[in-house]
Amino acid sequence: MSKAGGLPGKAPEWRRWQQGLFGSLGNTVLTVLTLALFLWLLKPAVDWLFLDAVWSGGADKCMAETAGACWTFIRTKARFILFGFFPPVVQWRPALVLVLFAVLLTASAMPRFWSAKLIPFWVATLALSWFLMAGVLTPPLVSTNQWGGLPITLGVSIAGLAFAFPVALVLALARQSKMGLVRILAVGFIEVLRGIPMIAVLYIAMLIVPMAVPGGVLLDKLLRAQIGVTLFFSAYLAEVIRAGLQIVPPGQTEAAAALGLGYWHANRLIVLPQALRAVIPAIVNLSIGILLNTSLLAVIGIFDLLNTAKTAATDPAWLGFYTESYISVALIYFAIGFGGSRYSLWLERRLAASRLH
Repeated sequence: MSKAGGLPGKAPEWRRWQQGLFGSLGNTVLTVLTLALFLWLLKPAVDWLFLDAVWSGGADKCMAETAGACWTFIRTKARFILFGFFPPVVQWRPALVLVLFAVLLTASAMPRFWSAKLIPFWVATLALSWFLMAGVLTPPLVSTNQWGGLPITLGVSIAGLAFAFPVALVLALARQSKMGLVRILAVGFIEVLRGIPMIAVLYIAMLIVPMAVPGGVLLDKLLRAQIGVTLFFSAYLAEVIRAGLQIVPPGQTEAAAALGLGYWHANRLIVLPQALRAVIPAIVNLSIGILLNTSLLAVIGIFDLLNTAKTAATDPAWLGFYTESYISVALIYFAIGFGGSRYSLWLERRLAASRLH
């Protein structure tokens, strides 16, 4: 082992950084020029973000020529950005829903909790979140038209993943089926959904679905958007699961058949556990993609986190502070996405270590 605790024959981390940055004259020149450009851009950014920023007062103070970022706008509009038009007197409900989502995601991220018991936990958490937001458990009732902000972004993402998973599982198995008609239908569904943009799916859910249901039946706008998001990502998730199924050696299925296990028992007990374990990092990455793509809900008038940030800057009393508003929600998106990517890398290392043992 090396002094830095690395593998034998492998240079320490700091040595590889040194070689990459200053290992030659060309690398040294590029490093110095990059640092100089970074410092040149950093000073005005720091001035605007922190040194000249307005941390208190009103909009008139932010309008001064020497003023930087107006963070007092974010402080004033924080609740609207997070919860949208949800009535302020009961905004503890969406706040509690965020806590429930955090507990759900934390428990689901821990490998020791991975079992069939997570399924009713997901169902109960999503149902409880919906009842809390709607006011079924604690009146007054709140229409989904007033829902918005971070609970919508996380709720649509989590529910989309939860409902897309069983659909994707069926599609992945159907695409590998020996039954020609079943395979053709699965391939057609997957390729069509993967071949059109998500915005088109959302517009179809908004405009076409109401005309397709029987007369007098009204589907909530948020529910229609949720169905569109679920179907769209089920096609992508199906391909991820199919990649995992192809990793499992054919000998596993043959051994299961030799033991007398049928198709469904072999898949449930032998094939799927190995396949899903192999593609968990890819599923995590796709989950981050679902979260980021929920920003497209703004184009159909749903007040997700991005749309509430945009609307907050249209208040006549605080008109025009779009930069601060977008920066604040970008930091929220980045924190969730970066945390998810770090978790994916940690999980990949953990699964690799468990296979070695």
